[in-house]
Amino acid sequence: MGFGDLKSAAGLRVLNDFLADKSYIEGYVPSQADIAVFEAIAAPPPADLFHALRWYNHIKSYEKQKASLPGVKKALGKYGPADVEDTTGATTDSKDDDDIDLFGSDDEEESEEAKKLREERLAQYESKKSKKPAVVAKSSILLDVKPWDDETDMAKLEECVRSIQADGLVWGSSKLVPVGYGIKKLQIQCVVEDDKVGTDMLEERITAFEDYVQSMDVAAFNKI
Repeated sequence: MGFGDLKSAAGLRVLNDFLADKSYIEGYVPSQADIAVFEAIAAPPPADLFHALRWYNHIKSYEKQKASLPGVKKALGKYGPADVEDTTGATTDSKDDDDIDLFGSDDEEESEEAKKLREERLAQYESKKSKKPAVVAKSSILLDVKPWDDETDMAKLEECVRSIQADGLVWGSSKLVPVGYGIKKLQIQCVVEDDKVGTDMLEERITAFEDYVQSMDVAAFNKI
């Protein structure tokens, strides 16, 4: 079990894949497990490792509360995928390393062998992960679309909103909600793929129907 060297690009890729379908290292709330892994990383993960970067920024927000998080901090090698070798303590006591003893060579050669074994196992792990379908991050968004006045044709306004089509965007249910003075706003649900559709794009496209739409607000935003 382990992530490998979290200061290396390979180790960060393993962490990113591990967090593709998880919010935390263990369980469903931030814990000492997250702090142990966080402290082993030298710098924020690069932007293309967005699962690891999202987790890193989230755990960083608990920096002042880390001592109060639940759980008991364990050795780094106790966390992570089961099929990746823990190499965090590989250089601390090479004489006690069973794998190295089997080679029966000097310290420098043993280190090279351990490195080669780690790289082979990481390659096997990444190959296995690449065959799995990617987890698509989605969000459910509730939008408030406000008309100019009580004379605005709300059926036409909704028709305009639903006419917006994009890869990764699915419109859902809707209703008209009174806001006062006879004016009603359109409240409409949609599901989006996070990598393809954002709220900025939705606002730009919806408010482009300026004959009907005064403004658009996000009433609720939930990860799926």
